[in-house]
Amino acid sequence: MKISKKEVAHIAELARLSFSEEEMELFTDQLNQILVYMEKLDEIDTSGIKPTYHALDLTNVFREDQIKPSLSTQKLLSNAPQTDKDMVIVPRII
Repeated sequence: MKISKKEVAHIAELARLSFSEEEMELFTDQLNQILVYMEKLDEIDTSGIKPTYHALDLTNVFREDQIKPSLSTQKLLSNAPQTDKDMVIVPRII
C-alpha cells in the first residue's frame, strides 16, 4: 500500500495543518516507510502466539483489604469549622 501526496494533503487539511511542499514530500516518504515496515510485520507467522493487551505480563500489585480501626465521627468532625449533626457545613457554590 502506498500513500500519495494528495492523501497526505487531505489528512493535513482534516487536521487543520499546513505544510510546505518540502514537508509534504518528507511526510509522504515517512508514511510510506511506516507502511513498508508494517507489511514486513504481516509476514511474521503469529499463529502460535497468544494475543496480548500489553507488552509486559502485568499482575495486580494491590494488597488484600484489611479491616483496621478508624477515627470516630465525633473526632473527625472536631476539625471541621462548621457542623450540623454528623455533617460538615460548607459554603454554597453555584
